[in-house]
Amino acid sequence: MTFSPSLVRPLCGLLLLTGLLRAEPAAAPVPLEELVADILAQHPELGFYEAEITAARAGVRTAGARANPELALDLGRRRVTDPAGVLAGEGTAWGVSVTQTFEWPGRIALRKALASQQVELAELGLARYRAALAARARQLAFNLHAAGEKSAAVREVADRFAALKAIFLAREPAGLTPLLETRVIEAQELALQRRATAAALAANAALVELNQLRGQPATAPLQVTVAASRPQTAPAAAELLAAAREHNFDFRARRVELEQQGFVVQLARHERNPGFSVSPYYSQARAGDKEQNFGIGLSLPLPTPAGSAATDAARARHRQAEVAVVVAERELERAVLTAAQAYAAKVAEMQRWAPDAVEQFREAAALADRHYRLGAVPIGTYVELQSSYLDAVEALLDTQAEALAAALELNQLTGLDLGRLGVTP
Repeated sequence: MTFSPSLVRPLCGLLLLTGLLRAEPAAAPVPLEELVADILAQHPELGFYEAEITAARAGVRTAGARANPELALDLGRRRVTDPAGVLAGEGTAWGVSVTQTFEWPGRIALRKALASQQVELAELGLARYRAALAARARQLAFNLHAAGEKSAAVREVADRFAALKAIFLAREPAGLTPLLETRVIEAQELALQRRATAAALAANAALVELNQLRGQPATAPLQVTVAASRPQTAPAAAELLAAAREHNFDFRARRVELEQQGFVVQLARHERNPGFSVSPYYSQARAGDKEQNFGIGLSLPLPTPAGSAATDAARARHRQAEVAVVVAERELERAVLTAAQAYAAKVAEMQRWAPDAVEQFREAAALADRHYRLGAVPIGTYVELQSSYLDAVEALLDTQAEALAAALELNQLTGLDLGRLGVTP
């Protein structure tokens, strides 16, 4: 039997790669919902947003507190002289006073309202990050599942080519037809090896990121259970837009910021009238005679043009916030409609497929393999059916992944539960 080195080397490389894919350690399947819940419970970056909420709530308590009173102590010497300049007495002089600053009614309430808006913004930030984290986990889980399916299909076809290799190697190398068929198999083997490598790399990338999200070693084995379902139609555009205006995190944040700027304008107007301080005091001096003084002092800062400038600046920021809300609404509408159109297109594409389309291609590829060995199928038909089988698997999984990405984007844009519209878990 004569072996062709040009055929053996690439096929050995393919067998080695598929062997590595088979050698991945097995792991108990994890339901997707359990995986997402585990990530949301343990992901360390969530602590950043939770700490932000704690800090904002502390700011509410600080904003509602009055200024601390100030205690002042004076200590010195007192000398008394007569009109002739003769020292009449000398002794210690000291005094004590307590100063309390009071705000005009309503100012503390405005500051508390501003601080409460910061709490709401921090809570929106946490909710937005949790939604994005869950969406990313779902996308990665599907990518891992899709890479596994592609790898399985590639391994299936690789096994057929490996078995076919023995047939070619057993033939006599003489003649043009065996040589050309050998070159066809070599070319297909190279393309097959590229597909196997791409599937392995995609699976590894999804696995590493998922393990990082759930706080596990990057190379820890993971198998996610993905429930199959039929695609469904998304709600109408008007319903999606209404839900987005109500639930979208970024748009809600812009509205909260607009409301916050309204409080800033009110506070700036209010602060034109400065606070006042009340200072009860007591002092005593001994210089021959004992002298005592006590009373109450009142201090009030004089108004300056800076108060009017602060109000003008606050109004300008409020106008900017109004424009930001309008711009955010337009961008939100465009993003929702674009994602909805993408999802509808992918669902329509999936609905045109026969439910068992992939299985039919798999059976046809297996049938072609059997009949090619019997000489009833030409090499071109054999290769075309193997490639068509792999193309069908990739097209199905890629379209499902694209539909899932559009559904998850709609989920984050609208707040609706669109991640289960049939393409994904």
